Amino acid sequence: MTSASLEKSPNVDDWLTVSSDNLITIRTGKVDIGQRISTSLAIIAAEELDIDYDRIHVERTQTGVAPDEGVTAGSNSMEQSATAIRAASATARHHMLLLAAKALEVDVNTLEVSDGLITSRDINRSITYSDLMEGKEFGIAVDTNAKIKVPSEQSVVGTKVVPKGLNEIVTGNFQYVHDMTMDGMMHARVVRPPHYHARLKSLDENKIKKLQLEGVKIIINGSFIAVAHEDEYRAIKARDRMAAAVTWNLADGLLVNDLYEALLSNPRVSHQLVDGVPDDEPIPKLGNPPDEATKTISARYEKPYIMHASVAPSAAFALAEASKIKIWCHSQGVYILRNSAAEALGMKPEDLVITHVPGPGCYGHNGADDVAFDAALVARALPEIPVLLKWTREDEHAWEPYGSAMVMELRGSLNRQGDVIEWSHDTYSDTHSMRPFPGPNGLGPGRLIGSRYMDPSVPPTPPQPTGGSHNGKFRNQDPLYTFPNRRIVKHLVKDLPLRCSSLRALGGYANIFALESFMDELSLEANMDAVDFRLMHLSDIRAKNVIEAAAEAFGWPGNNSKGVGCGLAFGQYKNIKTYAAVAIEVEVTDNAEIKLRRAVIAADAGHVIDPSGLIVQLEGGVIQAASWTLYEQVLYDRGGITSRDWDSYPILRFGNVPSIKTILMERPGKPFLGAGEATTGPTAAAIANAVYRATGLRLRRLPLTPEAVKLAALS
Repeated sequence: MTSASLEKSPNVDDWLTVSSDNLITIRTGKVDIGQRISTSLAIIAAEELDIDYDRIHVERTQTGVAPDEGVTAGSNSMEQSATAIRAASATARHHMLLLAAKALEVDVNTLEVSDGLITSRDINRSITYSDLMEGKEFGIAVDTNAKIKVPSEQSVVGTKVVPKGLNEIVTGNFQYVHDMTMDGMMHARVVRPPHYHARLKSLDENKIKKLQLEGVKIIINGSFIAVAHEDEYRAIKARDRMAAAVTWNLADGLLVNDLYEALLSNPRVSHQLVDGVPDDEPIPKLGNPPDEATKTISARYEKPYIMHASVAPSAAFALAEASKIKIWCHSQGVYILRNSAAEALGMKPEDLVITHVPGPGCYGHNGADDVAFDAALVARALPEIPVLLKWTREDEHAWEPYGSAMVMELRGSLNRQGDVIEWSHDTYSDTHSMRPFPGPNGLGPGRLIGSRYMDPSVPPTPPQPTGGSHNGKFRNQDPLYTFPNRRIVKHLVKDLPLRCSSLRALGGYANIFALESFMDELSLEANMDAVDFRLMHLSDIRAKNVIEAAAEAFGWPGNNSKGVGCGLAFGQYKNIKTYAAVAIEVEVTDNAEIKLRRAVIAADAGHVIDPSGLIVQLEGGVIQAASWTLYEQVLYDRGGITSRDWDSYPILRFGNVPSIKTILMERPGKPFLGAGEATTGPTAAAIANAVYRATGLRLRRLPLTPEAVKLAALS
C-alpha cells in the first residue's frame, strides 16, 4: 500500500489518535465538500481497527495539524488519503496488539479484537485501545506492508452507514462557515468594481463620513474596499451606500468578440499528446486521409464559459490577533491557501492558521480561497475583532473563476470494415489550473482576486502550459479506444476575456462530449449500432463491461421515435480512474425544450467502500452535467459579467431531473478508483446523441437550449 500522502506524513500519529472511551480521531488533508469522503475514511479506519464506525471521529482539516495532502481535487481522495489511512490503521492495530500481548502476558496470536476491546482466547482478561494508548503517541512509522483485511474478512466496508454529519444536517445543528459567531464580531461585505480591469479613481468623503458616524467600519486598501458593521443587515446596506461613494476608472473593460473564433485565432502555445502526456516534438500536420479510408468526416464542438454556481455564496470567518491571523473557510486546499495568502500579506506561513469549515460545495475552484483572503484583509484592518465576510450572489456569479470556454476539432477516417484508421483531436482552451499554488514571482498570491486590488497589488501571472497525464484542458482528450494513427494536440490560448480555473472534470467534460458525440457520428457513417461500434474499438475488458451493463439495464437501443430519442456515451476519467457509461432518454417538445426522461449509469470504481456515497457521486455528476449541457453559459459584455443571478444564469430545476438507475460493478480487492467526476462528460454526449435520435439534428455547441435546437432545425 503506497500513497503520495505518506511521503509527506509517514507516521501513524500524523493520521490517527486514540482517546478516552475507545474513540478514534482520524486526520486527513482532504476536505469533505459533500462528496462523503469523511464517511469513506471512517469506514476504512473502522474496518482495519476492528472498532465500531460510530467511534470514529473525522477531524476538520487545519493547517499545522492535519497532513498536508495538497488539494481535494482530481478524484484523488480515495487513492491518496484512503490508502494512507488504511495503512495507518492497520499499522496501529498491529502495534496495539503487540502492546496488549505484553500487558496481558499472552501470545499475540491468541488475541482478538471487537469494537476496540482486545481479549485473549487463553485467559479471561481484556484490555481496550484506550487503556493502551490514551494520552500517548504511537511513535512509529506507517508500515506500507501492514496486513490489511481481504474482502472476505471485511464487515464494515460495503455496508450502509449513516454518513458523517448527516444527523446534524437533518436536525439543523450542522454548522457551516456562514453560521459561525464570536463575541464582538462584525459582518463584512466587499465593494466590487464593475469588472476585472477597473480601479479606484476617487471617493466621496462626505458619504464615507456619514457611514462612519453610523458605526460602519470602512476598509480601503488600494482598490480593495470593504465595509463592516456589528449588524449584518446594516453591513449589507452600508455596502450599497459605499458603492455609491466610489468612482472607478473603468479602463478598457472586457474584450468582446466572437469567443469561439478567438479560441481558434488568438496567440497560443501548442503541444502534441502521446498517451495523454504532452511532449516537445514537432506537431504533425493534419494531412490527407489514409489511402485505405473509405469515409472521412470532421466536426467542431464548442463549450462556453460555465460557472460553479454554488447555491450559497462563498463566506469566511477571520480573526487577527497580534502577529497571527486565523481563518475559517471552505477552501479545498488549506495549505496552498495558507502559503500564498501569507506571502501576499508578508507573513510567515505558520502565523496564518486556516481551518476548513463546510460551506458552499463545488467540485473545483470556486470563490472559497478568494473570500478567505478578502476576510484576512478585513480582519488585519480590524485587529482583535472577529469578522464574518460573505460574498453576495452577484459576487459569486461575477467574480468566481470559471470553467474555460473550449473548442474541439475532430477528424476521423473509416475503412471498409468500419474500423477507425485515423483519429485527430485538437482542443483549444484557456487554463483550467489557477488554484493559488505557491510559486515564483508571486504566482500563488496573484491567483487570489483580492491581491490584485490591494496596495501594493500582485498582478496575475499569465497561465503556463501544464504537463503530466490528462491534465487541465487535455483531460480525456486522448481516447481510451484502440485507434491507430492518432494526432492529439492541445492548445493553450492566450488573451481571453474571463478568469478561469478548475471546475469539475476540467477539460474532461468538453473533451468527452466531443469525443463521444463524434463516435456516434462515426458509427452512423459505418452503419453500425453505437454500442457495437464502441465495443469494437475497445480492448479494456472493464470498459466493455460498463458499456454492456449500461446498455442492458437501459434496454438499448430504447425508444427512438418522433420527438423521443436515446443516447449512450462512455468515458474512463483521466483514462485511469472510474469507468462510467451513461444512457439517457430524452423528449424534445414542440417548443424545442429538451426533457430528460430517464438515465442509467454503469460504473466500475474498483473496490467500493461506501456504495451509497458512490451512487450519490455518480448521480450528482449526471445532474450537474445535464445542467451544464442544457442551460448554463456565462454572459458578459465590455462592462463586465452580466450573468449575475439565477435568471441570467439558469440551472437545472427539479422538474427536469430524470429518474436514474445506477449499477455498480463489483470489484472486491481492486484498487480504489476516484469517481467524483466520472459521469460528467458521458452525460453531455449521451444527451446530444439522444437529441440526434429524437430530431435528426446534431447539436455541437453547448448549451443545448431551445434556441439552439430551433437554429439547427432552420439551418
